[in-house]
Amino acid sequence: MQLPPARGPLSGWLISRLAGRRTDEVEVRTQQPVWADEDLQLALWIAYELHYRGFEDAAVDGQWDTDVIAFRTRLEQPWIEWLETNCRTMPSDRPIAEQLRALVEADDGPKLSAYLRRHATLDQFREFVANRSVYQLKEADPHSFGIPRLEGAAKAALVEIQSDEYGGGRPERMHSELFRTTMRWLGLNDSYGHYVASASGVTLALSNVMSLFAMHQRWTPALLGHLAALEMTSTLPNRQYAAGAARLGATDAEARYFTEHVEADAVHEQIAAHDLCGSYVSDHPAAVGDVLFGAACSLALDRLFAEYLLTSWKAPARSLRAG
Repeated sequence: MQLPPARGPLSGWLISRLAGRRTDEVEVRTQQPVWADEDLQLALWIAYELHYRGFEDAAVDGQWDTDVIAFRTRLEQPWIEWLETNCRTMPSDRPIAEQLRALVEADDGPKLSAYLRRHATLDQFREFVANRSVYQLKEADPHSFGIPRLEGAAKAALVEIQSDEYGGGRPERMHSELFRTTMRWLGLNDSYGHYVASASGVTLALSNVMSLFAMHQRWTPALLGHLAALEMTSTLPNRQYAAGAARLGATDAEARYFTEHVEADAVHEQIAAHDLCGSYVSDHPAAVGDVLFGAACSLALDRLFAEYLLTSWKAPARSLRAG
């Protein structure tokens, strides 16, 4: 993957630095809201991606460049402030699984999955999948950063979930590979990171919140809560995505990514809420607030993403940038 084009001074500074070009100091100024700031979110996505697969035209050790790390820290400050202000929730004395369930059930975001099931055109479904590819083509990777930080029952639970995400040892069953099949049905480019260059700020933010939690040991409980929320809100939407894909002409194989999640995540949500988060909070009682925080961040960004797509389709406007 090549470094994407810059979208402003922040991403421009980082791209120039990683490409080995001279860089002048740049002040971190953000556009509000932070989750929609394409320049900041792209810069964060690039900085995080250095710890995944990196870029062919960037220095191989760029992830350890102290100036890059310091710059990423400055970028994260307004992002964390927004998340803390808008997603922090007060824990109770109830078991963490019950608190997570209450958080999920209280979420009343727009019904993107219902729209895709009944009303979306083929072009709209294509835009939805292209946007989601920014994360889905590395599905499970951010949460796998939590494995070496856990022990006992929590570690075993996370490994159990991740094993399914990676196909249980069968490459063709990996969820990222199933998603590629859906992309090819829609005539999309299934290369890793291809749509980053045209993705919206909120699309990048969906991926960045996972990477924020993955990169910092301090945010391990939030990473687990984020995963739990994903699993607990997956079954019904994916059933509707599958129905929408079938309505638009997808074969069983082309819709397999969605149907696979209907089956797998019905089990995963129990493992994530009880065995993963329940075990972790049992061992780390003070972490309950951060577990809920991670879950709330997941729900909030999903809601903003849904609002963005539905609004852009009503305008009508495209949810991907030109090119």
